[in-house]
Amino acid sequence: QVQLVESGGGLVQAGDSLRLSCAPSGPRFSAFDMGWFRQATGTQREFVAGIDYSGMRTNYGDSVKGRFTISRDNVKNTVELQMNSLKPEDSATYYCAGRFRSNDYDLWGRGTQVTVTS
Repeated sequence: QVQLVESGGGLVQAGDSLRLSCAPSGPRFSAFDMGWFRQATGTQREFVAGIDYSGMRTNYGDSVKGRFTISRDNVKNTVELQMNSLKPEDSATYYCAGRFRSNDYDLWGRGTQVTVTS
């Protein structure tokens, strides 16, 4: 069974960059579509970015387009989210998620906190 562990969160200032990593473990990671979501206190979970199992197709939430980049390495078994030009409104807990031949993400990490100060 694939397990997801996020890392790379922290406290940064507006305009800074941060890179989040997700280290899936277990078989068949390369067959999973992967994504990043975020949730700030008192808000609904928001889709941030997604990448298909091959790494060929990506998509992004409107609020992060042009600033965030998702990537994966199926040899190293990692999924990363490069976040540039961070804004205070990007502050949230960021979750790595995966899905296998499904429209719904059903594997979730525990999250990593990102805080952006103005």
